[in-house]
Amino acid sequence: MIEGLKPYAEYKESGVPWMGHVPHKWRVERTKWVFRCAKELNVSRRNTNVLSLTLRGVVNNNPDSPEGMVPKDYATYQLFRKHDLVFKLIDLENIRTSRVGLVHEDGIMSSAYVRLIPSKDANVRFFYFQFFDLYTRAVFNALGAGVRSTLGPTDLGELRIAIPPPDEQAAIVRFLDHANRKMEGFIRAKRKLIGLLNEQKQAIIHRAVTGKDEVKRMKDENGNSSFPKKPSGIPWIGDIPAHWEVSQLRRVCRRIKTGGTPKGADASFFESGGFNWHTPSDFRDAIELADASRQLSSLGVKEVTVFPSNTILMIGIGATIGKVSISRKPCSCNQQINAILPNTRLVRLEFLAFYLRTLRSFIVDCGKFTTMPIINQDETKRLPVLIPPISEQVEIAKHIEKASKPFTTAIARTEREIALMQEYRTRLTADLVTGKLDVRAAAAQLPAPPTAAAADPDEPLEEPEAEESE
Repeated sequence: MIEGLKPYAEYKESGVPWMGHVPHKWRVERTKWVFRCAKELNVSRRNTNVLSLTLRGVVNNNPDSPEGMVPKDYATYQLFRKHDLVFKLIDLENIRTSRVGLVHEDGIMSSAYVRLIPSKDANVRFFYFQFFDLYTRAVFNALGAGVRSTLGPTDLGELRIAIPPPDEQAAIVRFLDHANRKMEGFIRAKRKLIGLLNEQKQAIIHRAVTGKDEVKRMKDENGNSSFPKKPSGIPWIGDIPAHWEVSQLRRVCRRIKTGGTPKGADASFFESGGFNWHTPSDFRDAIELADASRQLSSLGVKEVTVFPSNTILMIGIGATIGKVSISRKPCSCNQQINAILPNTRLVRLEFLAFYLRTLRSFIVDCGKFTTMPIINQDETKRLPVLIPPISEQVEIAKHIEKASKPFTTAIARTEREIALMQEYRTRLTADLVTGKLDVRAAAAQLPAPPTAAAADPDEPLEEPEAEESE
């Protein structure tokens, strides 16, 4: 894609650490010379088009069934216009949240966000790419590290940015738009493949934990591997082996408790390399969680409930409700997650985690939807659970691990391909918006961009994130 691209003929130092040298004819100015910061509250409630800044960019939200936290009164939201830039520069210790978006239509968003209005002659898409580059390279997070967990409008206005001549801004935008269409198509195809592989894995898990598949060495007292069946009393499960029991989650667990957030979420409560504090963004396909994206300091640990190693965590609210994984390390979690500690005399950890993964559709169906899908602690405790003998639970877990391994390997390989493409996109964007490569000639030779009707469908490249409460 970048074959034949060369650097500019002449460079100069920008004086900005993350920018390095820039083409000789480019200017380096403060943001406030190109953008105007303004805040106009929706006091008369004249605008009802709710927008949200997410990992997918700025998206339309449904005020009757919104994605993320919502205000008590939309009069506290601020107005945004099409082509404005929006920034979420709060909670900068959190490195896995959205930071910048380009507003696609007039609407309202949180008053905690920063709104930048471009000057008439600014190519807003070029500056969006430049600010998005600062987001992907965690520059905003670094500027707000330590005790400064927020950057305000004044900080953003003083930030120095690169300003190429207008024709070069347009060439860079055209090249990046073309490259992104290619890369997004690749990523969408890979995500669809992962979805199909996950469906295969889920079918293996469902059949094993509901007794539909006869797992090796599962035999009754007479040595028969074909068990008589009985109704489970659970419509979506149907018949189960006659010697299995049906119970409720609370009866096979030592503890089920919702997590929490340190009061005030002060920056001193968090530190890199500290104690794992899981949020829904940490959940992936793997049955075991990796280290959390955010860690608590010793002060933060005192503010939350600590759970031991080998705790099952289940998301109980939001778009990813019902996702389940195991934390092998002592941990804590936020209030969107239920921590489940099984009584291992009755149910094995791995079997229960696999079984709970089959309940996601059931959890979505039984959850409340006043503002977003949610299952409370009491409803979680009453979830139906199948209980085979312990020996069979062990064999079922082993069977799932073995039968799922080819799919797990394929998913990991595909996710790595996506990660490499995303790394390439980050590097390409950084090289172009800071002038490390000259794309003027290449952009001039590109075909005309597709019309809106012919363009690829606007499918999200990332899973939805839960919006922070403001």
